Amino acid sequence: MPVPILYCASCNLEIIDDGVMKKIEEIFGAKGSDSWFEKPAKSFVPDGFKCKKCGHGEFNKETDILDVWFESGASHQGVLRINKDLSFPADLYLEGSDQHRGWFQTSILIGMGVEKTSPFKNVLTHGFVVDGVGKKMSKSAGNVMSPQEVISKKGADVLRLWASSSSYFDDVRISEEILDRTVEAYRKFRNTAKYLLGNLYDFDLKKDSVADKDLLEIDRWALSRLNSTLKEVTDSFERFMFHEATSSIYKFCILDMSNFYLDILKDRLYTFGARSNERRSGQTVLYKILSVLTRLMAPVTPFTAEEIWGYFNKESSVHLADWPKVENGLINFELEARWQRLINLREEVLKALEEKRIAKLIGSPLEAKVSLVTSSKEEYDFLNKYSEILRYIFIVSQVVLATGDKLDIQVSKADGKKCSRCWNWSALVGKDECNPTLCERCTGVVTEEKIE
Repeated sequence: MPVPILYCASCNLEIIDDGVMKKIEEIFGAKGSDSWFEKPAKSFVPDGFKCKKCGHGEFNKETDILDVWFESGASHQGVLRINKDLSFPADLYLEGSDQHRGWFQTSILIGMGVEKTSPFKNVLTHGFVVDGVGKKMSKSAGNVMSPQEVISKKGADVLRLWASSSSYFDDVRISEEILDRTVEAYRKFRNTAKYLLGNLYDFDLKKDSVADKDLLEIDRWALSRLNSTLKEVTDSFERFMFHEATSSIYKFCILDMSNFYLDILKDRLYTFGARSNERRSGQTVLYKILSVLTRLMAPVTPFTAEEIWGYFNKESSVHLADWPKVENGLINFELEARWQRLINLREEVLKALEEKRIAKLIGSPLEAKVSLVTSSKEEYDFLNKYSEILRYIFIVSQVVLATGDKLDIQVSKADGKKCSRCWNWSALVGKDECNPTLCERCTGVVTEEKIE
């Protein structure tokens, strides 16, 4: 960037004139600052302009340039002060740790000189990008991986997800293996959204939603986890802890949703009556989860979030939507603790089911009956409160409870026959003459649907 000063060719007086500066500004705005080196001095003065000291009409250009650090340090004037959509000071300056004596320092020096204040509210410094084993990237070593290369092969959102997942306190590693893991995480986000969208095809929020107080307990648990996660993610973003925010979203999608809630919700969504309170309760929560989750993903995977939002809310952009607000009244730690006990037990039951599947005693878990011997009366009383839904939590056909000295999980073949509609096994399949292949639950649903 040149120092745009003209001197009188006769008396060497510095030309400080509003008209001259305006002319320079216009040329720079139209042709760029390189025009200073390309055009003669007379191009930068108004027609007929003379030196105010000696009256000479010929001028020389300054040949010095601005220090590059002054140039970058003044960027807040050329960006924040010119663009009306931006505010001064900036919320965040983000660069590598080498900029403490560079951009960060010159920015604050010029900011204090011009504005009497710092041009930024926060500074974030990060490590440097290195290869998968921590070595500096160089062309000679053949370990350079360019952003354009990653984007062309895996997409911009995967690159952004890798960056946001990385802790910037140390040097940040990147390799094909690391990116492949990022692709898998990206697919988890995308598949979770796909499941949510797929099960809202017949849901109208205004007509079909269920009030919070009428939701099933497991659905209230899901909303509690959603708002707990929203609180964590919002706090992490506000502290610029991007890797913590991304980790919280990932854990919610995988641990809370895919591995548990969405897995056991399938039976209710697919086999209960289309307009039943049980199904609408689940759909109400799915709608709220999708609304919040898409907005949480938007800063990290903007293109994917916009695509999801286009199916969910066709009239707007996710990037114009408000950030979701935490509903503290829906966060219930006691409820989350109760269901964590059930989730922990479920993991033990799934291990037992897998052992029997490998031994070929059962094929699908729905072919199984689980007999639970509890380790105490307290545990028996706790599980007995959920006795009607334990089979849905474990995704088996039957669950039997008993008390004992220690926890024992026994798996056997389920009683009865397989229902042709829900694939659960029941001793009552075949008892209804009108629906001989259906269980008692599906018989009720089918009968109710026919009446409607």
